Amino acid sequence: MDILKSIIVWIIAILYITLFFPLVSLVWIFVLPFDRKRKIMHCMLTYQGLILSRIVPIWKIRIEGREKAVKGNTYIIISNHQSILDILLINCLRYRFKWISKIENLKVPVLGWYLRMADYITVDRGDKDSKEEMVEKSINCLDEGTSIMLFPEGTRSVDKEIGFFKRGAFQLAISAQKPILPVLMDGTGGVLPKHGFIFSPGHRIRIKVFDPVYPDSFNTDDPDLLALNFSTFMKGALIELRAEK
Repeated sequence: MDILKSIIVWIIAILYITLFFPLVSLVWIFVLPFDRKRKIMHCMLTYQGLILSRIVPIWKIRIEGREKAVKGNTYIIISNHQSILDILLINCLRYRFKWISKIENLKVPVLGWYLRMADYITVDRGDKDSKEEMVEKSINCLDEGTSIMLFPEGTRSVDKEIGFFKRGAFQLAISAQKPILPVLMDGTGGVLPKHGFIFSPGHRIRIKVFDPVYPDSFNTDDPDLLALNFSTFMKGALIELRAEK
């Protein structure tokens, strides 16, 4: 039954993207001359993901704390990463941001095209110059009123737990002196785990936004220590989330 349901879900997703992609492409061409910050493109991709996440019938989504992000403020938004579905479901928050993505995703069909259309930021994690360019672009976006979204683990968890947080997001927060907005996701790893293609239905996905942490509360200028502190906090919050009925 899981295989049959997975086939249905993949068909729905492929048909939806196939029908929606030409519209996105036309809008991108039309707004390209004046949508310098790609606000329109991000909005379109956000609502495309939001609609798709709602029409798939194999999960229930619960969102808490969306109002924690104050309108008009910019944040370094961080989230744990259990599944490729996280990229889709983070759109349910309807925040204005630019993704920071590993450069390898540019080669992925559809995903790579959307990354380019929305002018999201990519980084070659093995290239020092690329990392410096990523930080510069991110700070410019933050100064212009656009938040930054990234997964500090850098890759999906294989066991649904929270792994090691890399320093990049926290170095950016310290350099830009911008608050960090923690977002906790759970359930996506059960629906579609890393390297999996078969959906497991019946899961409840939870997305919880916590209070932003402002630079004057970092209590350190060491990005590695800040990463460790946030990792510890998120791990504890995940335990508490799973303990709730």
